[in-house]
Amino acid sequence: MKKGKVFLVGAGPGDVGLITVKGLEAIKQAEVILYDRLANPKLLEFAPGDCELIYCGKLPDRHILRQENINDLLVEKGLEGKIVVRLKGGDPGVFGRVGEEAAALAQYQIPFEIVPGISSGIAAPLYAGIPVTHREYAESFAVVTAHDKSQNGKPKLDWEGLARGVDTIAFYMGVGNLPFICENLMTHGKPATTPVILIQWGTFGRQKTLQGTLEDISEKVLEAKFSNPAIILVGEVISLREKISWFEKKPLYGRQILLARTGSSPSELASELMTHGADVIEFPKWKKTPMPLDLTTITAYEKIVFASPESVTEFFKAVVEQEIDIRSIRADFFGASIKSMKALADRGFLAKLTEEMVDSEDMLIVGDESILKKGLCEG
Repeated sequence: MKKGKVFLVGAGPGDVGLITVKGLEAIKQAEVILYDRLANPKLLEFAPGDCELIYCGKLPDRHILRQENINDLLVEKGLEGKIVVRLKGGDPGVFGRVGEEAAALAQYQIPFEIVPGISSGIAAPLYAGIPVTHREYAESFAVVTAHDKSQNGKPKLDWEGLARGVDTIAFYMGVGNLPFICENLMTHGKPATTPVILIQWGTFGRQKTLQGTLEDISEKVLEAKFSNPAIILVGEVISLREKISWFEKKPLYGRQILLARTGSSPSELASELMTHGADVIEFPKWKKTPMPLDLTTITAYEKIVFASPESVTEFFKAVVEQEIDIRSIRADFFGASIKSMKALADRGFLAKLTEEMVDSEDMLIVGDESILKKGLCEG
C-alpha cells in the first residue's frame, strides 16, 4: 500500500503573510488539511479546490477533536496515501504537541516533515511595538505555558528562576490564570511595578492590547473582559512600546471589514485593505465551476453576449477545444461591462455594451444571465 506524507506546519501567529514559503507550498499541494482555530482560515484558500478540510478546534475549555483523535486521523490519512498538512497556529514546536503527532506517524513509518513557524510569543509583541530582547532592557527571554495537565490547571513552574533570572517572559494562553501568575512573580522577587501587557489576536487586524503592571493588570483584565487567545508579556522592555509602536498606527487598524467577493481567489482590494491594517473577511467563498459550452450551433446566432471577463476566457477555450473555425462565427459581440469588452478587445474583437443591444431571438449569453437581467455593470 502506498504511504502518503504528512507535513506538520506552523501557520504563524495570524497575519497571512507571516507563514513560511515552505509552509505555503505544503498547503498548495495538500489533499487533506487538519487545522486549528488559531491558524488563519485565509490560508486554506491556497489549498487545491478538492482538498479535504478537517477542523480540529481545541478551545481552552473544550476540544472539538481530542489530541488522540488528531493523531489517529493523521495516521489514517497518511496510510491512505494522501498528502496531509497539519496546520497549527504559531510554531508547531512551541506548545503545539508536534512531538506527539510526529511520534504517532513514526510508529507507523509514515514519512513526515516538520515545518517551523513564527511563534506568537515573539511576533505578537513585535506587532505591539515590543522586541522581546533589547541590550538596554532585556538580555534573556522565556516562553512559558500558563496552564498544564494538573487538576486545577495552575502551572507548576520554577517561579523563583523566572522572577529573578529572566528579563522578558511570554505566557501563552494564560488569561484565566493571570492573578496566579502575577502573585507568584511578585512573591518570588519581581517588583509589583513591573510592566505587563496582554496582546489578544496578535498580528491580526483585530489585535487588541491591555497594559498595566503586575500589581494592577488582573483588575484591568476583569474590567475590560479581556480573554484568550492572548499572549501575556512581562518585563521592562515593554516601555519601548511608546516609541516604536507601528502596527496600531496603520490607518485601518482595528477595523473589521466584510467584503463581497466576486471570484474564487482573494481579491486585490482585500489585500490592499489588510496592508493598511484591516481585518478582512471575504464573503461568499464559493468556487466557480464553469458549465461546459456546446458550440455546435454557434453559427446560428446573431448576437453573443459575454456576462463577465471570465466568460470570454471560457468561450475561447471552448472554441479551441471543439476545433471551431472562428471565421465561421458571424455574430456581433456584446459585453455586460467595460471589463468584458476589454477582455474581447485583448483577443482582437470589438464589442459593444449590452445597453446598445436590440433584443434578438438568435442570441447566446455566455455566463450568468442574472447579471444582464439586473443590469449590473462591473466597469
